[in-house]
Amino acid sequence: MTATVVILKSVRPMISQSSLAFLKRLLDTPGPSGFETAPARVWRDEARSFAEVRGDVAGNSLATVNPEGSPTIMLAGHIDEIGVIVNYVDDDGYVYIGPIGGWDPQVLVAQRIRFMGRNGDVFGVVGKKPIHLMKASDRDKASQITDLWVDIGASSKGEALERLSVGDAGVIDSRTMEFPNGRLVSRSIDDRIGAFTVLEALRRYAERPGKAKVVAVATTQEEIAWRGGGALVGACGVDPKMALVVDVTFATDHPGVEKKELGEHKLGGGPVLARGSIISPVVFELLRSSCESAKIPYSVHAVGRDTATDADAIHIAREGVATGLISVPNRYMHSPNEMVSLEDLDRAATLIADVCRRIDAGVDFTAR
Repeated sequence: MTATVVILKSVRPMISQSSLAFLKRLLDTPGPSGFETAPARVWRDEARSFAEVRGDVAGNSLATVNPEGSPTIMLAGHIDEIGVIVNYVDDDGYVYIGPIGGWDPQVLVAQRIRFMGRNGDVFGVVGKKPIHLMKASDRDKASQITDLWVDIGASSKGEALERLSVGDAGVIDSRTMEFPNGRLVSRSIDDRIGAFTVLEALRRYAERPGKAKVVAVATTQEEIAWRGGGALVGACGVDPKMALVVDVTFATDHPGVEKKELGEHKLGGGPVLARGSIISPVVFELLRSSCESAKIPYSVHAVGRDTATDADAIHIAREGVATGLISVPNRYMHSPNEMVSLEDLDRAATLIADVCRRIDAGVDFTAR
């Protein structure tokens, strides 16, 4: 009998080790919607090595390359993540929380929480009645966030309030991990990964700039942005002719997902280009033709109405902005362990830099 030896090839993304180290710092820094100061500071510190950097009153961070160029292109990725907020502390020191952004409360059960307290981090564990003590009729019921509490080890309300205040924010206490086949796992991939990708694209554009002025914006409050959040403020300030938004979308390569509804988007399959509704047909064709010219694999996501991303606010800023949406396939969204492919991030950054180099003052963004 002859043995068969299978050699597994490792994935070697083009993202540099220094950029990967920055990405991990960014992902591990807590920053729920409305509390993005810490990750924004990490992002700006990195951007200063190759771009002009500033912030705005909405908390957005902006990095500019080729400031005298024309036209202006905005690259947007939101830097906030979902989180929790302290609502109430009872007499025994137990902390009750509310959601920041869209939560499945089942995800919170038995997790560790990292609060950003007045004097530094405060850690707690999410409590729930043990299954042994539940009535049979209650065991199959889904937990609501109001059924849960956080135990920070305090013995009284006074002790708890010395460390935490009502309105303090927190996140699930988890750390970024690298998995085999070039995959990355983190609680804050949605959409810290977008803020990273637009800055990585800007870095690559800075190495070989074109005619355009390009502004990367790490936007705020997207997870709660019913009125446009930081993206709308940023777009009004930047006043771009074209905008490219980077967010995550649902990977459909795992069990239990209906491809007939969401399309086919695989980890490692390249960026996902949105088409339809608010997406500029001119920008979509620029993205698609750039992928095909550079032999970048991609898939297309049909969008019949809004996109539930920063693109919805940006495309109607001022007199209107020609907007495209590039998404990264993401498994297990809004959980402690979201997963993406580093190869997809690399391809998205390459695509964006290439498209920015193709833009000059002669490009007509009006579909005719």
